[in-house]
This record gives sequence, C-alpha cells and structure tokens, in this order.
Amino acid sequence: MVVQPIANVGGPPVSRPDKSKMFDLTRHACRVRHYSLRTEEAYVHWIRRFILFHGRRHSLEMAAAEINRFLTHLAVDGNVSASTQNQTFSALLFLYGSVLEVGPGQVTGAVRAVRPKRLPVVLTREEALRVIDQLEGSYQLIARLSYGSGLRLLECLRLRVKDLDFACSEVIVRQGKGDEDRRTMLPSSVKPDMAAHLRRVQQLHEWDLAAGFGRVWLPEALERKYPHAAREWLWQWLFPAATLSIDPHSGVKRHHTHEGSVSRAITAAVPRAGLTKRATSHSFRHSFATHLLESGYDIRTVQQLLGHEDVSTTMIYTHVLNRGGQGVRSPLDGRRREGGWYKGDHRRAMFVSGIDRARASGQRKRKVQWFHDFDRVVLSQPWTVIDCAVAI
Repeated sequence: MVVQPIANVGGPPVSRPDKSKMFDLTRHACRVRHYSLRTEEAYVHWIRRFILFHGRRHSLEMAAAEINRFLTHLAVDGNVSASTQNQTFSALLFLYGSVLEVGPGQVTGAVRAVRPKRLPVVLTREEALRVIDQLEGSYQLIARLSYGSGLRLLECLRLRVKDLDFACSEVIVRQGKGDEDRRTMLPSSVKPDMAAHLRRVQQLHEWDLAAGFGRVWLPEALERKYPHAAREWLWQWLFPAATLSIDPHSGVKRHHTHEGSVSRAITAAVPRAGLTKRATSHSFRHSFATHLLESGYDIRTVQQLLGHEDVSTTMIYTHVLNRGGQGVRSPLDGRRREGGWYKGDHRRAMFVSGIDRARASGQRKRKVQWFHDFDRVVLSQPWTVIDCAVAI
C-alpha cells in the first residue's frame, strides 16, 4: 500500500517545515504547554530516531503505517521496555497532533511491549540506616531527607531555603511530578544537621555575592517580575553545586547539586554497607512508604505524603511489607524451646510431645515413636519425648 502525504482536509494547505526547524517547533510546543525539560528532550530524541529510521523522510510524508513499523521495530529488534515504547508513542502523537497539527490516522497493529509488574526494592530500617552511614556531607543529608520525608531525588535537590519550615516540621515540595505542590514532614532528627548545613550554604552565598555572582535560576517569569529575587537568600538552593555554571540565557549562576553525582554516591554506598540488594536513591522513597504502612498509618495519608494522584499507585507498597510471603507465617518458623518445639495455644499450629500423648491415653509402657513433619526421623525409646506437628 502506498502511503500518501497527509493533507489537512477541509482546511488550508499544510506547511512543510524544515527538518532542522521541526525540532525547534517541538521544543516551542513543549514549552508553551509547560512540559518539563526532560519530557522535551525525550520527545525530540524519539522524533529524531523516528525520522532516521525511515531514511530521513519528512514527517508529513509518513503516517500510521510508518509509526506502526517504528513501534514494532522498538519492541522486536530494540527489545525496549513497555514504558519506553509508550513514551515513543506519546512523542509521535505529540509531533503530529501538536506540532504539525495533522492527523496521522489510526495507529493499530503495532507490536506493543508487555509492561511487567515489578516490585520496588525496599530496604529495612536497619539497612537504610547502614547505607546512610556510609555517606558523608551533603550526600548523607540528601539521603536522610529522602528516606525521612519520602522525596524523589530531584524533588530533594530542587528544594530552596524557603521550602523548609522548621517551626511546623514541614517540607514544601514545589512543582513536583505533574507540576503539583505538596507538603511532607521534616524529620526532627534532621533539624540540627540541617541548620548547620544552612549556615554553610549561607556563607557560600555571601562569598558569591562578594564576587559579583550569587544568582540562581527562577521558575517561569519570576526573574522579570522580581529582578533582585535571584540573589535573595530565601531563593537559594538548599543543596547548591560546588562550582558555578554558565546559563546560556542569563549568564553565570550556581545550580543545585547534580543528580548523577548523588546517585553514584548512593549506589557505591550500598555494597559498602554489606547489602546485596540492587538499591538506588529511589529505594529510600520506597522504604519510606513501606515503613509508614508497617507502622499502621492510613494509606490515604501515605498517598498525600508521596504525592500520588491515584491511590492504586500507593497500593503497590502493601505488597512489599516486610512480613514474609504475603504476610503468612511459615510453619517452619515455629518458636523453639529447650527440649522440643514451642507449645503454643490452640489458635496456632503447635507441637505436642509424644510422652504427653502417651500419658494422656493411659498407655505408660507403650513405646511411642513420632516423626517430625519435615521428614526428620528421631529414634524412639520408651518414654522418649519425640515431637510431631499437630495442626489445630
């Protein structure tokens, strides 16, 4: 089947933007809609890959058939994850619907990657503290805040001085995931070290001001509305970078600590703590939610603290509570006592000695032999206590 160029039926003819300008148009469309920078970069990346896959053909010459071929190629040949394929599909729909403003047609028949169900990596309280102890300086404070407040890594790094409320023990997360604000707790154990950290950050800011710098990036149009706000103390990053950087739009500024350096530090601290789990910086957030649910807090409260839009996202942590397999106690894990297995009450599976049963039945001289339920055989002697499992 020959695919014809897409036409805007019933309207004016569709302009044919240059390929180099089309990426600029994509960036402009993302910024008009206040998409995050990461979304913008991902969309441009997949649109470029889509064009290169089809031999640099213009997007207006392609339609649903080419989108199907590219998505199938990613799933079959590229072996990408389901989330990557969905992101690519969203990028291409954004290209045709919001940038070119034409309809690509119905996209059907593409081989879609199956999205598996994954359980998050959760650390115990002891494991989380052991990893934190392996970190130093601001990296340790970032890890403590991530675990104690349930923050994502970038949410923690993008905190400003004004976002901490010591009096109310609150952390205000600005422009979190989904561009939404929320409140979470500020752990009391972090306050003394955080106050000392703020004094060091303030001294660094004063040095920058004395050198003619001291500006930070401000969101949206705040820098035009408040020209001096970028140098004010309350707008400074809570975790500033060690060096100054050059902003291509507004000159030399001090950015926050790069997330890559924090991730590498935490990843390196995990084996030093003696852990065999594949834990990352996001594992602190998973552990925060799981431990709150273990402590009996309502799942709606945990949902609000995490900033989840849907409670079903928070429900995943109910499946990783540290209670063994689905909260069921293994029959092998009965408590032992000296001379035999623990004798519990009638509500549990308990082990009763053979001699007790022999005496209860009045057969004192009977030779009793009992076999343990997991095939451990004990040779019997007269009046010997040889236990067996009794299911009540």
